[in-house]
Amino acid sequence: MLKVKGVDPARRQWLQTLGRWGLGATALGGLPGTLWADEAPPMVELPFANGQRPLVAYPQKRPLILLTSRPPQLETPFSVFNESLYTPNDAFFVRYHWSEVPTHVDLQTYRLQVGGHVKTPLSLSLEKLQALGTAVELPAVHQCSGNSRGKMMPRVNGGQAYSGLMGNARWEGLPLKTLLEAAGVKAGAVQVSFDGLDHPPLQQSPDFVKALDIDHALDGEVMVAWRMNGAALPLLNGYPLRLVVPGYYGTYWVKHLSSIQVLEKPFEGFWMEHAYRVPEDACHCLSPDDTAKTSVPIARFDVRSFITSLADGDRIQKGRTYTVRGIAFDGGYGITEVAFSADGGQRWQDATLGRDVGRYAFREWTVPFRAEHSGEYRLLVRAVNRIGQTQPQQALWNPGGYMYNATEHVRVVAG
Repeated sequence: MLKVKGVDPARRQWLQTLGRWGLGATALGGLPGTLWADEAPPMVELPFANGQRPLVAYPQKRPLILLTSRPPQLETPFSVFNESLYTPNDAFFVRYHWSEVPTHVDLQTYRLQVGGHVKTPLSLSLEKLQALGTAVELPAVHQCSGNSRGKMMPRVNGGQAYSGLMGNARWEGLPLKTLLEAAGVKAGAVQVSFDGLDHPPLQQSPDFVKALDIDHALDGEVMVAWRMNGAALPLLNGYPLRLVVPGYYGTYWVKHLSSIQVLEKPFEGFWMEHAYRVPEDACHCLSPDDTAKTSVPIARFDVRSFITSLADGDRIQKGRTYTVRGIAFDGGYGITEVAFSADGGQRWQDATLGRDVGRYAFREWTVPFRAEHSGEYRLLVRAVNRIGQTQPQQALWNPGGYMYNATEHVRVVAG
């Protein structure tokens, strides 16, 4: 359970940290930020060691869980996922790799460059890009590779997040295929690389550039998006353009997209060759005492499911029937069943699946639950997708803390 409590961290330090983002003044196109001017920021307690985090409101965002301020990394409080099927833009998580992030984008001078192994290089304003074809909308989950890393045991390096580095949105833009066809991909192309307006603070540090195989880039689903949930992208979520790679972890969803380059050979940058890689085996896992001999780039989501209507430690009434609600998703095969257990996994019952809004989106589910006696109940949920993939009882470990998808549980007390 995420416990909110007041503490007194050095208020001056918070004001200085948030002030670097212009909070309390004008920032991000004149949008005011929220400072906790009269008191210390509220705190949440994530359910693992060193889990205390402040709630901070950046421009265009409600108070979110602050993981780091430079670069800004903000986690969605888990209660948000019980509000609606689509994660509100102002509650959507934020993830950057380097501290030098854009705080303003001038559409008068902004251009998206499409070049490399193409017949006609393009330099597109947002307006010209939008005129290339008919916009499409795709509901899809965006999830950080390290979502739930804080639950991994033994602990690993990296951002110690709970389960809020994910969100479900309706993304609107043009298929990447439309842009590449307008530029004319030449024969022999093997990959496409993507760069954004954020950059490292030191010149010798590797710029965050990602790549997709050419067939993936041309599949018609990968999107260059300018809207989410019917509104322009928030700046912290990639304004004015971001890559949307449905079903794949967020490392590929490059924000503030500025350059698309078609390549004649595989991209060899740091963020493909060394980072965001997992052991090359069926489970992408290994024993903490072992070292992977070979690795592959992280790719599709594993199956996940969550209880959203009850939180760990909640008290419920004995004898009352509750409708337990939750969400499930996978990498695009589609969720076909969700099972719920009220006794720690000894017995399971089928949940009722909600409306299917798309194979890449959250799938809601519900199930009735009645506590017949007083005491503690351990509620579990697990999902199965169309090709039979499900969730392990215990987390599968890897040194990056990636792809966590163990069966989730919530403890409630009836009385």
